[in-house]
Amino acid sequence: MANTPQSKKRARQLERRTAVNTARRSRIRTFLRKVEEAIASGNADAAKAALRAAEPELFRGVSKGVLHKNTAARKISRLSSRVKALNA
Repeated sequence: MANTPQSKKRARQLERRTAVNTARRSRIRTFLRKVEEAIASGNADAAKAALRAAEPELFRGVSKGVLHKNTAARKISRLSSRVKALNA
């Protein structure tokens, strides 16, 4: 348990940051799920639009420290190749 005033403050800050990061991660997953659903439906236009919306959201997560840079790049790469395959 936190004893010093500083450690109590750090515990409060951690609680707030955890809530923010959880919300941000959930939002990113929602965008990814929309892309997945569009790919599953076979709708190339909807998939492309969903991917365009998800891309900045993923990289925003990177800049905020929720995701690693390579993780976001890998997810975008794999999704874009699947969307591209829909058009073919």
